[in-house]
Amino acid sequence: MSIWWSLHLRREAASVPLARRLLLGTMETAGVDPDISYDLSLALTEACANAVEHGGRTAAGEPSAEFRVTAYLDGEKCRIEVADSGPGFPAGPPPTVRRPAPEAESGRGLRLIEELADHVHIGNRSGRGGAVVSFDKIVKWRTDAPLVAS
Repeated sequence: MSIWWSLHLRREAASVPLARRLLLGTMETAGVDPDISYDLSLALTEACANAVEHGGRTAAGEPSAEFRVTAYLDGEKCRIEVADSGPGFPAGPPPTVRRPAPEAESGRGLRLIEELADHVHIGNRSGRGGAVVSFDKIVKWRTDAPLVAS
């Protein structure tokens, strides 16, 4: 079984729960184990929040009004990608996710995504600018999963 969907969302806080609810509904309908669905939805929430907060202006200085979420559920793996059209990460080697200072009020999102997913890629969109956060997780299915191929 294979499912995929893509959303183009406004870069505003109200878009984050919309993406999360769509993912959770898809996972529940497909029969994904609720614990796996929860982990993925939390990671998606963090990635979307980063796109909303940091995807503000394009590399050319134009306001960025949207971001994109794409999810693939294929066999035993789910891959989620969140891409914005903001300035992206600084040039050079891929960003390293560091542990924030205990008193810091932000900076935990990418670290949390790394803890919840099996594989994480953080980088810039090629050609068009903007950041991309993608992550994979091996899927466990409920025993009564309706869409799993027998």
